[in-house]
Amino acid sequence: MSSATTASSLLKIALGSDQAGVFHAGLPVLAGAATEELFHAARPAGKSGTLTLFRQNDWLLGAASSPLTSGLESASHQLYRDIFQATRGLHLARIWNYVPAINETGPEAMENYLLFCRGRSLAFEEQHGSGFKALLPSASAVGCTAASLTVVFASSITPPRHLENPLQIPAYEYPAEYGPRSPSFARASVISDERSGSATVFISGTAAIRGHTTVAPHNLRDQVNCTLENLREISAACSLGQDLDRHGGSTRHFKVYLRHAADYSVVAAALEEKILLSTDRVSYVQADICRAPLLVEIEASLFGVKLVGT
Repeated sequence: MSSATTASSLLKIALGSDQAGVFHAGLPVLAGAATEELFHAARPAGKSGTLTLFRQNDWLLGAASSPLTSGLESASHQLYRDIFQATRGLHLARIWNYVPAINETGPEAMENYLLFCRGRSLAFEEQHGSGFKALLPSASAVGCTAASLTVVFASSITPPRHLENPLQIPAYEYPAEYGPRSPSFARASVISDERSGSATVFISGTAAIRGHTTVAPHNLRDQVNCTLENLREISAACSLGQDLDRHGGSTRHFKVYLRHAADYSVVAAALEEKILLSTDRVSYVQADICRAPLLVEIEASLFGVKLVGT
């Protein structure tokens, strides 16, 4: 894997090869790939509301950055309404959220993450009604240095299977102590392509949470161990074995969020021993996590996973 670097550059999020598809969410790169490229062949597909859109085969992708002129909750609510408008007739598979000052206190003496969650959840309920939880895709929400809220999505013609980690309470079922509206996401989404006999698997941002409780607050090594256990469980739930299809031949992308840059060497050593291959594309970035006691979060996107029985 790449050696550590100074956090002098910001991660580029590229939707396709066109320069118009490069977005900056405000994530300092600590090591590894400085550009996240999940959909190399995507092409510009116009705009919808605040979103810039791209297409690749059966995929519709999009991204937007919204200033917080009317507040974070309002910005998240409107961005998600724009996403629903752009993806009519399609199915959301993955959403990435980059939230300014995610752990700071905003209006109503509420943490910004909770305000973001309320805006997002209300938009889902308005769109899909009381049964919206069954349609929630995989997602992540981390802090960023930018002043605007940035949201990136991937949607597909094929309905995904949304899956949960048996060691964790679904985030959308968290008790009221975690805010007036629970986080709106599934732990993983699997999108099968019967024509090619393969699947795309999105593993949501995964951290040291067991049930709904934070494990080992502020303890890096114990949190890394718990996070790896959670990744093994959700990997098994996705029929990838317990090693995220490590030897299955799929193309694997990882993004590792670290609250403290100084933690890079410990986390990288653990991942290189337990999970990573030399062929994996990995970005280590500095970002605040949705809960202040959490120090690390890991997500994965896998392409070309061989379907069982093909």
